[in-house]
Amino acid sequence: MSTLSAPLSSEPSASEPIVSISGLRGIVGQQLRPEAVARYVMIASSLWQKGPIVLSRDSRPSGAIFRHAALAALMGCGREVIDIGIAPTPTVGIVIRRLGAAGGVQISGSHNPPDQNGIKLLDENGKMLPPALAEAVKDRYFSAFQAYSQPPHVPGKCTSFPMATLWHLRAVEELVDVDRVRRRGFRVVLDANGGAGGPLGIRLLEDLGCQVFGIGTLPDGNFHHPPEPLPENLGEVAAQVAKLGADLGFCQDPDADRLVIIDSSGQCLSEEHTLSICLDHILRSRKGPVVINCATSMVNEWIAAQYGVECIRVPVGEANVVQGMLRHRAVFGGEGNGGPIDPRVGFIRDSFLGMALVLEAMASQGVSVRELVNRFPPCVMKKLKLPLPPGSLGGVFARLRAAFPTAQVDASDGLRLSWSDRWLLCRASNTEPILRIIAEAQSPEALDELCGKAQSVVQEAIATPQAD
Repeated sequence: MSTLSAPLSSEPSASEPIVSISGLRGIVGQQLRPEAVARYVMIASSLWQKGPIVLSRDSRPSGAIFRHAALAALMGCGREVIDIGIAPTPTVGIVIRRLGAAGGVQISGSHNPPDQNGIKLLDENGKMLPPALAEAVKDRYFSAFQAYSQPPHVPGKCTSFPMATLWHLRAVEELVDVDRVRRRGFRVVLDANGGAGGPLGIRLLEDLGCQVFGIGTLPDGNFHHPPEPLPENLGEVAAQVAKLGADLGFCQDPDADRLVIIDSSGQCLSEEHTLSICLDHILRSRKGPVVINCATSMVNEWIAAQYGVECIRVPVGEANVVQGMLRHRAVFGGEGNGGPIDPRVGFIRDSFLGMALVLEAMASQGVSVRELVNRFPPCVMKKLKLPLPPGSLGGVFARLRAAFPTAQVDASDGLRLSWSDRWLLCRASNTEPILRIIAEAQSPEALDELCGKAQSVVQEAIATPQAD
């Protein structure tokens, strides 16, 4: 029986792709194969409403293979497909809404290593599938659901659409004072790292009057450093920012939904600072609730308090943040991985939005990006991974609660313990037998004390387990 109409397995295994609310991903040729992509997309098609589907991919070479698999699957389901080619993920969301499409397929490995790729599914509102719908796709994928039972009476068709990035450009530029930014004549390094964001990034920055020094702006999938734009991966780019005398540098991930900033001295800012700078700038002129995930810096809570607005935390995951923004009618939101979200542009993390807001903040306040960050309270963050034997999670959480009796407890996504000046989040990985620990405090000493105690408690709980 074809793998398109039969389960690949009764449950996820090491040989199958990882499926979560964020989509599908895996190592190309091992976990991720064309038939897996076709089955996944056909299942999504069975849950979308009637209407065309927008198809796109980032610049990874394997994306061309999976584009054909996804296209064949959609057309085989009788869908009209609007193919926008290589494009950033936030662009896909804008096109879906503008064209009134039923959903979208973005083929992207996101920030993961070059040997991986994946699929992101979007709904009719141009946002990631809501968690409940994403879980339905996952359940059907690992079940006996017949993804393709019979051909349609009329096969689907495919049309190209060249206006996608222009729509995105205009949507971002409408939010900022373009003339004010142009008058500053910023010198900017853009590191697109061979990803999908290079062409639009260059166009946006030039429209904003910047002198642009591009690195890896051709979307050819040739990554000159690891795809995740973290400070430890950006040493050469940072050196170029300082050497060129640039005002700042912008670094994107391959599908351009994350943004990391480098200051004029060649120092990388934390990826957490992207959202904080944008949030502070937005709230100066537009008050309202903001939504972040439970692993994002408490600097954002401090910023919200300065402007007298509510900051709501939700479980980790872009889909959860967006659902929270809709529920609370938030004016802004995002995640601390460098992903700001403004509902006026779309409900997708957007590096281009981030670039425009950061430049407008610098221009309107007449300061450098480093001066913007220096206004925030000092906070430091640490991330740990610890082995997690099966059945030990409940005992670990119980011991942590007992060890920190004064903490405010949030169990909506793992276990989050918080105080006014620090917090600790423990979550079991969805893909590995490990416990992820994320913590933040106002000084390195306080952070080390918090993490050290938590690590000892976890290790003791694992060594002397109790019923989960």
